[in-house]
Order: sequence, then C-alpha cells, then structure tokens
Amino acid sequence: MTGALRVLEGQLVAYRRTWRGSVITTFINPVLFLSAMGLGLGSLVDRGARLGSLSYLAFYASGLLAAQAMQTGVGDAAFPVMAGFKWSKTYHTALATPIAIRDLVFGHATFILLRVTLAAVAFALVAAIFGAFAVTAALTAVPVVVLCGLAYALPVMAFTASREHESALIAVFRFGLVPMFLLSGTFFPLDQLPGWLQAMATLVPLWHAIELVRALTLDAASALPWAAHVGYLTLWLVVGALLAPRMFRRRLVA
Repeated sequence: MTGALRVLEGQLVAYRRTWRGSVITTFINPVLFLSAMGLGLGSLVDRGARLGSLSYLAFYASGLLAAQAMQTGVGDAAFPVMAGFKWSKTYHTALATPIAIRDLVFGHATFILLRVTLAAVAFALVAAIFGAFAVTAALTAVPVVVLCGLAYALPVMAFTASREHESALIAVFRFGLVPMFLLSGTFFPLDQLPGWLQAMATLVPLWHAIELVRALTLDAASALPWAAHVGYLTLWLVVGALLAPRMFRRRLVA
C-alpha cells in the first residue's frame, strides 16, 4: 500500500505541472456542452419531447455526468499508461526501486479515482447552476460516477499494457469510446434504437451508470434493480483489477 501511495504521489507531482490544461476539460467543457446541447438543442427538443415532465437539459446532463467519467477513466488509462511503458519509461525506472508492479497499477488507478471524482463534482456543480438538478442529488451520484470511471479505467490499463503500438489505443477511442458515448442513452432514450442495438447497449457499462445516475438525480425509474447495475460495474472493475497487474508484469518482466 505504501508503494502505491508513492506512485500516487509521483502522479500528483507531475499533475502539478499540467493541471491548467485539464481545467478546460473539467470545468469549461461542461459549460459548453450544457449550453449548446442542454439549453440550445434542448429548447427545440422540449417542444415535442417524449420525456414527460423531464426537461432535455436534465436528461442530457445526467447522462453526460456518467459519460464524462468514462472519458476521463479511459483517457487517463490509455496514453499516459502507454507513455510509462514506451516513451518516458517511468514504469521501468520505478521497478528499479522498492516499488512493485501492483503498486504501479493501483497507484495510477488511485490517481484516476481522484481525477474522476474532481471532474464529477465539478460537473455536478455546473449542472446544478444550470438548473439541471439539485446539488445534493448530483453529489449522491458521484460514487456511482467514480465506479463507472474505474470500471473503464482498469480494463483499459490492462489492454494498454498488452499493446506495443499506440494505434490500438486510437482504435479504442474511435470504435469503442465514441459509439458507447453516442448509443448508451446519453443523448436520447434507449428505446429509440432498434431492438438488437438496445440489447447491445445494455452490455455497455456506461448504460448501467447512466441508469443509476438518472435514478439518483432525477428519481427516474431504472430498467433493472440498482444491485444489478452496481454489480455489473463492479464486475468490470474487478476483472480489470485482476488483469492489469498480470499484463503489467508480462510487459515489464518478460
């Protein structure tokens, strides 16, 4: 555990030099997205919406709260991890110290946890200012959002460790992240999709996170019991936590 905290400390020291750039994605992007999509497009959607008394701003903001966690988790688990193996080789350097491979994995995962938490709280506050939902309701959804971020981050860390070239990560973003972002219920209800695509979407962790976030922030009915959603997200997290150290060891020791 001490080793993982040392890795976390190193991540935080490095982040002190780059945090200004993340302000845009953490604070400015929510304002832009909620203004353009939630208020701009939302004013048109609300005129003929099939969302009942729910505004499109509230529907969209609750989905984006979970989607942002997915993006943050994948983003911090992809190219930064590849850099540790291939470009900066910080992982190789760390192994020359008492740091163990599991420390590298869980130290970096803890850093991602902090990043996702900060982004979730920031987005929740911005969305509350826009009137999407109450601050207290949004903050109760933060643990679910963090779980979503880690459910993506740890498997992606394992995948990144197994790849030699960054082109595989580009494919993950292009053919994995973008379709999940668009087709998991962030922008429109899932029942607007064809039946076969709905079934595929329910296999995506993001859909489960969005269902939970909407239940917590908007008191919306969930398609499945809460325990099923939490259990599915936890399953992805656990599988990633088991695979990532193995892939790191194979990459660094073999």
